[in-house]
Amino acid sequence: MITENGGEATFVQVDVTQATSVEALISETVETYGRLDYAHNNAGVTQRAYPLTAEFPEEDWHRVLAINLTGVWLCMKYEIPQILQQGGGAMVNTASVAGLVGLAGRAAYVASKHGVVGITRTAALEYAQQGIRVNCVCPGYIRTPMVAYVLQQGGAQLEEQMVAREPIGRLGAPEEVAETVVWLCSDAASFVTGHTMTVDGGVVAQ
Repeated sequence: MITENGGEATFVQVDVTQATSVEALISETVETYGRLDYAHNNAGVTQRAYPLTAEFPEEDWHRVLAINLTGVWLCMKYEIPQILQQGGGAMVNTASVAGLVGLAGRAAYVASKHGVVGITRTAALEYAQQGIRVNCVCPGYIRTPMVAYVLQQGGAQLEEQMVAREPIGRLGAPEEVAETVVWLCSDAASFVTGHTMTVDGGVVAQ
């Protein structure tokens, strides 16, 4: 899509739960472009809803945490040394409104996204004086393929419920999150680090 619109891009298939795979991604990025200035750590999965935390299957717990939290940490682990070597840069992690509030039936997802918020704040403090800014975005209900899949399972009634939870009166668009990420990476946000920016139509303001 990027190349079709006149941009330059490289695709690398990566398993973010595997250190060797993530390390290879960063190496190929630097080999291709010569440096790494900005990173958006955005890989994530949702989970099936379970009534109670104590009923959550262990296998599903490990899968969600491995991708949503360990995956973000592994990306940061290999991005940070490269950015330090270059003298600074910025990264943005994707958390969620579920990283700021609890959601019944979503124990693993909520735990993973709270973890992303925590590691973002920690890294921001650790590298603030070394020229790396670290922030995260916390999207609400956005029309992504992940949300589309959930809506397919729940039908029109579920979408109505989602929209009803949005004070702004609609679901968000992926481009609205992307614009926020670009801003956080830009010099316009040069004094912003350790921040959890909601892009949620007002959900957590309620």
